[in-house]
Amino acid sequence: MTPFPRAGFIRRLASLIYDALVVIAFAMLTTIVYLALVQGMISIGWFSLNGHEDVTALIQATPALYFLRSLLLITVSVVFFAYFWTKSGQTIGMRAWRLKVQRNDGKLLNWPQAVARSLTALLGLGNLTVILDRKNKRALQDLICKTEVVLLSKEENKKVYDSLDD
Repeated sequence: MTPFPRAGFIRRLASLIYDALVVIAFAMLTTIVYLALVQGMISIGWFSLNGHEDVTALIQATPALYFLRSLLLITVSVVFFAYFWTKSGQTIGMRAWRLKVQRNDGKLLNWPQAVARSLTALLGLGNLTVILDRKNKRALQDLICKTEVVLLSKEENKKVYDSLDD
């Protein structure tokens, strides 16, 4: 059992807002790269606009291209969270709010566990169960993946951050 208390809903929400801004930036970059790739495929003749006004309209009207774009955006989000959770247990937003996600035994998440936790968070809606589970403060993704989010002391948060330089 960790010596740190589990994090409540408000801190989780604040952290999620910070992280959402970063994920949105990555999503925008991913979309720009995807649009450029599709435009490149049009330029070399692999695709045609087929009467569509622009590349975006073509993607919206082509199920395979639309699905691929959606899959890329989901993948970017999942990889963002899984990378940080497996590296230090903290995303950028979690670091700002002194939160850390860990397995119930206090160890860092592995990649399969981090990916599953990201997917089962349901875009952050899984955190609503923290409101219902006031005693244990466990989100849906914590229950499913056997994890917990703890509130670190300022000193411990700094240790986690400083350990990234090693």
